[in-house]
Amino acid sequence: MSEKNLETNGEENFAELFEAFQSESNDNLQVGDQIKGTVISITKDSVFVDTGSKVDGVVDRDELTDEEGELTVKDGDTVELYVISMNNNEIVLSKAMSGAGGLNMLREAYENKVPVEGKVAETCKGGFRVKMMHRKVFCPVSQIDTSFVEDAEAFVGSTHNFQVIKFEENGRNIVVSRRVLLEQEQEKAREAFMQDVQPDAVMEGKVTKLMPFGAFVELTPGVEGMVHISELSWSRSAKPEDVVQPGDEVSVRILSMEPRKDGKGLKIGLSLKQLQADPWDEIGDKFKAGDKVTGTVVRCADFGAFVEIAPGIEGLVHVSEMSYTKRVHKPEDEVSPGQEVAVMVKDIDPVKRRIGLSMKDAAGDPWMDMEDTFKVGQEVEGTVENRAEFGIFINLAPGITGLLPMSRITRSGKQAELEALKPGDKVKISIEEINTTDRKVTLTAGEAQKADGDNDWKEYTKSAPKKSAPRKSAPKTSSTSGGTGGFGGLLGDKLQEAMKNKK
Repeated sequence: MSEKNLETNGEENFAELFEAFQSESNDNLQVGDQIKGTVISITKDSVFVDTGSKVDGVVDRDELTDEEGELTVKDGDTVELYVISMNNNEIVLSKAMSGAGGLNMLREAYENKVPVEGKVAETCKGGFRVKMMHRKVFCPVSQIDTSFVEDAEAFVGSTHNFQVIKFEENGRNIVVSRRVLLEQEQEKAREAFMQDVQPDAVMEGKVTKLMPFGAFVELTPGVEGMVHISELSWSRSAKPEDVVQPGDEVSVRILSMEPRKDGKGLKIGLSLKQLQADPWDEIGDKFKAGDKVTGTVVRCADFGAFVEIAPGIEGLVHVSEMSYTKRVHKPEDEVSPGQEVAVMVKDIDPVKRRIGLSMKDAAGDPWMDMEDTFKVGQEVEGTVENRAEFGIFINLAPGITGLLPMSRITRSGKQAELEALKPGDKVKISIEEINTTDRKVTLTAGEAQKADGDNDWKEYTKSAPKKSAPRKSAPKTSSTSGGTGGFGGLLGDKLQEAMKNKK
């Protein structure tokens, strides 16, 4: 064989070997594969990517720009793209199939599970009509998003990537799903999250939903955690809506991470309050004994009511500290959860995290002004509170109750009238004695003191001369007066003596 023929055969063999090598290099890549490659070159119109094979991939530059037209990648960046076509000289990459493709491209997308770009054209029964490669395909409403769709019209006009999940009747029945792609992205995000994040980590998230028991926070697309109501705030009385609102950006601490029982996703416990200062650490700077503050009743117990005077700071109002004006037997009769009340700080124990509070001291002790309000001998009107064997308790003012002893009642001259009094009845009495030390007020019937004090006639009856005739007749006439026989007779003698002196 001549030298010329050898050279010719050598060139042909080399070309065949090179073609075979390229073919082998590309055997591992197929249309529809998702590859992760490195940007190696950027031109005016294209971005070249190292596909890991002997043939570089190329993607249209516009696919890698943001809404303002700025390129989102640079040399050395890693990108994830789909193989939408390939030959021995070129591998065409894309985020998804798009453009003026035909029915065959949709079939290829279906068979190779390659995302296809589509624009939601309008709503229809059960879902949406999506314009895709100059065709209208159907997307069920359940496949447009991973969460429940409240406003279907909000999707009209938007462009997304879809996956063809049904291709039947030679293309006359094509169904697409955006949800499938979102769930794939979320699964990747969950896997990365599990590898990179551990309990006790602090992360930024967005509040997505509020429930009576807490708030859900999205930590990364497809990964949500829940902040239980007890971890939203140091305050026990706060409701989720009092602390956060959907859309709020929040910092949270991860408390726990575990797979859900149904195998779908993770169950993540979060906390907002653990990133906030413990209010008890600064209790001494905020409150001291004697401070009068307003708080909210959190809950009631048999022995009193717990009142929150600052977020996370609760104190106890013992049942004995609820009222000066009445005896409180059940806290619920006086206050209820959610009610705002004025309280006075009695004592603070930061170590045991206890605060003693008083509602009655905040309202004021009525006995402090007792001697300025009431005087001995003063006639007042009171309200009967209750009766006892030894007397009647009569309320003179809020928190001030006096006792009308039975001994005063029997000497009052109107015993029957007083003994007929019922709780709630009004009665006029006089103050006989005030003892502020023991908080006691002794009362007497107003008219009884006047009758007892008119002693002239009594003393006179003891010293007056006795006259037989008038005194014998006196008992017959004294029965109508209600007094003693001597009282009526002496009165008659006195009148007769006065007439004689006049004559």
